[in-house]
Amino acid sequence: MTFFEAKIPPIRELRHPETALAHGALSCPSPKQYRSQKPHECPIFSQADRSFTQGSICPLLPALGIMCSLPKTVVLLHGAVGCGSCANGNNLNVRAGNAQRGRSSGDVVWLSTALGELNVVGGGEAKLGEALLEADRAFKPEVILAVSGCLPGVIGDDLDAIVARVQPQTKARLMAVHCEGFKSRFMATAYDVVYHALGRHLMPEPSKKIEKLPDTVNVMNVGSMGLVDENELSRLLAGIGLKTNFFPVFSDPLSFHQAAAAILSVSVCPTHDDYFLTRLEEQFGVPYIIHHMPIGIENTRLWLTDVAERTGRQKEAKKLIIKEEKELNLALKEFKPLLAGKTAFIAAGEYRSLATSSLLRELGFIIKGIRSFHFDQYAEVELEKLTRANQEFIYNVANVQPFEEANLLKRNPPDIFLGHWHGNSTAARLGIPTQVIYNSGYAYLGYQGVYDLARRLHRRLSHSSFYRRLGRYASLPYRSQWYQENPFSHIRNRGVQ
Repeated sequence: MTFFEAKIPPIRELRHPETALAHGALSCPSPKQYRSQKPHECPIFSQADRSFTQGSICPLLPALGIMCSLPKTVVLLHGAVGCGSCANGNNLNVRAGNAQRGRSSGDVVWLSTALGELNVVGGGEAKLGEALLEADRAFKPEVILAVSGCLPGVIGDDLDAIVARVQPQTKARLMAVHCEGFKSRFMATAYDVVYHALGRHLMPEPSKKIEKLPDTVNVMNVGSMGLVDENELSRLLAGIGLKTNFFPVFSDPLSFHQAAAAILSVSVCPTHDDYFLTRLEEQFGVPYIIHHMPIGIENTRLWLTDVAERTGRQKEAKKLIIKEEKELNLALKEFKPLLAGKTAFIAAGEYRSLATSSLLRELGFIIKGIRSFHFDQYAEVELEKLTRANQEFIYNVANVQPFEEANLLKRNPPDIFLGHWHGNSTAARLGIPTQVIYNSGYAYLGYQGVYDLARRLHRRLSHSSFYRRLGRYASLPYRSQWYQENPFSHIRNRGVQ
């Protein structure tokens, strides 16, 4: 029995029990230490926990990021109304993404059953049924995603039963998405629950004969990459004679069957993609590559080479890589003198934080520290690349935990900090220049992404007076004693410091 045969997907803790959420080391292991015991196999690494936690990321937030981008779709959140408020924050990104793709209707359409105290006592199933009918009548979408928040999961509402009962009365395809945040501490569970619903309801029947699309590869996009990144990866793959099918972000829900007809699937972010790519191979015979993230010169080269080897286009790829890297290295010459020797601290999802660190080293930066939201076996290849240089750096695994970040940055401030737009305030208030690591309006992937990030970092470091002034007057809500303590003092079984 595969995971997709069950109504509810497994959480990451069960599917990848070695996944780590808490780790802190003021010195990253050397390559020799790394090879002797992989981090995810080390009990001290994978079984650590915190005696105090300041904050985390609910899986509902990234799940809504994917679902809200789907055109012709209504997202109906079954739960307390406040749980869907983060969908409002997605609206700017969705509007921009739709505008880039030439779509006239750009706003996010999300609704809530707004469960209250009476529903906690009496149940919210009737309210969900009425809301599904109203959403179908008022918005006439092709798909309605009924998303369960924490509250219906606690009181026991049967989401699947209500969806099945109402489906004959609606024109829209109804799908249940089980995203109760309390079930998992790992934000990445969000990707699994969304792909579980899409994989169960939008893909063709496995028994149906599918006409393969020659020379077409699936590329799974993520919410943090915009059309400019898709165009860059399409350009590189077209350079070796391949066509691309991007999904799921901003993809028409009823066109997902095209993914089953591709000759190969290629991951952009293994953390994001492994659940669905496994489904495509098991049920539709579409092989996949889930190895490198095309961020930086080396990683783009490896990513493109992997695709070329699986499709018999090694000669074309070698020729293209030589040409692209020659042009890129010439273009980077104007930026490298300023960037060389500058220090950086990176905080993001596990794969992007590590791959971006490799990119920064290629530009001449010294990595002072890395914070990954979690760590599992997929990130080991990136961590191993970083340890080859024998340069020590702080490595922290934390699902946000800004108190640890403030301590680390205060005691060892870098020249620049790269993180989330909503998480850069800690560094900025310490007077550290910041650069947003997630911005779907800018190039980030492929060779074009290397150049664009170098250009933005050069501009930021050339004009950093705003941050110096901000650091003089802004403050953080921590006592001075905290900055004297070990930043990882609340991590149990944290290993050698």
